[in-house]
Amino acid sequence: MIDKQQLIERFKSYVTVYTESDPNSDTTPSTERQWDLANQLVEELKEIGMNDVTIDEHAYVMATLPSNVKGNIPVIGFIAHLDTSPDFTGKNVKPQIVEDYDGKDIVLNEEENIILSPDEFKELSNYKGQTLITTDGTTLLGADDKAGITEIVSAMEYLINNPEIPHGKIRVCFNPDEEIGKGAHKFDVEKFGAKWAYTLDGSTIGELEYENFNAAGAEVTIKGKMVHPGYAKGILFNSMYVAQNFINSLPQLETPEHTEGREGFFHLHQISGDVEKTVLKYIIRDHDKEQFEARKNVLLDLASEINQSYDREVITVDMEDQYYNMREKIEPMMHIIEIAEQAYKEVGIEPIIKPIRGGTDGAQLSFKGLPCPNIFAGGHNFHGRYEYVPVESMQKAAEVVIKIAELTAKVYRD
Repeated sequence: MIDKQQLIERFKSYVTVYTESDPNSDTTPSTERQWDLANQLVEELKEIGMNDVTIDEHAYVMATLPSNVKGNIPVIGFIAHLDTSPDFTGKNVKPQIVEDYDGKDIVLNEEENIILSPDEFKELSNYKGQTLITTDGTTLLGADDKAGITEIVSAMEYLINNPEIPHGKIRVCFNPDEEIGKGAHKFDVEKFGAKWAYTLDGSTIGELEYENFNAAGAEVTIKGKMVHPGYAKGILFNSMYVAQNFINSLPQLETPEHTEGREGFFHLHQISGDVEKTVLKYIIRDHDKEQFEARKNVLLDLASEINQSYDREVITVDMEDQYYNMREKIEPMMHIIEIAEQAYKEVGIEPIIKPIRGGTDGAQLSFKGLPCPNIFAGGHNFHGRYEYVPVESMQKAAEVVIKIAELTAKVYRD
């Protein structure tokens, strides 16, 4: 259905544009380089025949495919993000094409002996005989989420070129800064004008997700006191020792590397400090809202306990909620999941419905009034040098988009 070589070339044209976002920036987009892909997409959407192509002052690109059927068909949307993760460099991406994958080790970079191996990444074996796109071992690939962009644009082009496929009005949006948790912050839901939407930001072929973590970030600051160590007795107060106590007092098995499924965690992702001051940065995650609140209280109670032990405030905790589990917003509209499930089955995919151990723009958008579950985009090993995507998975994702559009029209016309 979707031309394979055209899909590959489109994907390559996106991933070779450097769009890494910056968590320390106060602007939107957080990096000027995201404008490069945004502007490229504006021109491409116009070229394939999309209507109402716009780009706002924050690099949110939106476009419309008008309905080709009569009737009160709800407007639906498809969304993917422009940026790549700052966890690993996305500069000078050099995608490698592996045709008819033989199921063995893939040498990403011979000079640096970087190997993508099914011994380490078991799911690779599922794609024997398929075409894979990998990195050259020195950057991430950017399938998160340029695979999603590729699939949406390719699906829209196919619908334009095949007007016999019935569909209602479709809106698409490509937004900045998802990787730093800000992708939905300046998303104009009213302007988008969809009844519901789908993000294409998942991983393995078949994934369909409408549950995600409740999420918060916490910054724990410990104040110390520095004096000359030769004269320090009874005076010096080492903030790093208190930080060590704080870290070790949290549940040691409730961390990302020890949890799975719906199990929540505390994740210490950054430490900076010296005797005078130490800062610990945590993310807190849990699918269950009550347990999520309890986890936040664990940090607050621990800080209070340590402060009481010193009879003064040595620790402060600044905490901010980031996003919530979209399930409560999706469940009243489960027909949008049912349509997606049916679309999967009609293109030959068995749906894998599972909770996201993370979040998407769809989580925040769902709480802004745009219910927005998540569809697979096909990539694996995001945010690092071992990232890859099977082209056949991207083809199927594009087919799912087309079929959702067709089924939505059929359901509401019938």
